[in-house]
Amino acid sequence: MEPDGELKHPSLVELSMRRLRHEILSGALAPGERLIEEQLTQRFGISRAPLREALRSLGQQGLVEHLPRRGARVTELTRDDVDELFGLRDVLERYAVETALPLSGAHDMTALGEALEGMASAVRLDNPLGENEAHRRFHVALVALAGHRQLLMAYEPVILKLQLYMAANLRREAEQRAPSEGVERHRRLFEAIASGDPATVLDALSRHGARTYIG
Repeated sequence: MEPDGELKHPSLVELSMRRLRHEILSGALAPGERLIEEQLTQRFGISRAPLREALRSLGQQGLVEHLPRRGARVTELTRDDVDELFGLRDVLERYAVETALPLSGAHDMTALGEALEGMASAVRLDNPLGENEAHRRFHVALVALAGHRQLLMAYEPVILKLQLYMAANLRREAEQRAPSEGVERHRRLFEAIASGDPATVLDALSRHGARTYIG
């Protein structure tokens, strides 16, 4: 066994966090599933110290919740919570579009395009974790087009809470249709934004299918 100082090495925390994040976003660990420290330390071959740091970080990312006297579990939202958060996401994104368009030179689409290509690259490499991260960046970049700091500050916690359900929608879409379909949906939205016409973008958002595969 390594000395305690080495067990807290950031690389162990990072590796544990990435592995848990992958298992949560891939659906291997379901919403509401308990995360039992003893089982995880044995499975990952690490001590409790880096595991707890990883769980704390995942808690800050909205993927893990810590319950008093009951330990940690994968974050689980009620159906009402999911409905309300997706509704709020829609309102904030539509407001961002109405505020942003037509785009000025100060707010170009570079970040949005990079996120879209990140999604496409991740699909080609069969990297669902990378696709999920690029997917989140795409939607944050969409809202950032408005150049509205308070709007972005309001939006980021919403997208953080929804990322598990956004990942599930992409995953089930790939299972029922094709792995590239999620990318193509976002490419259509990107092209609508590039048109500069708010009505076109709002129509594209209404057809976006943000939760088609999770009900």
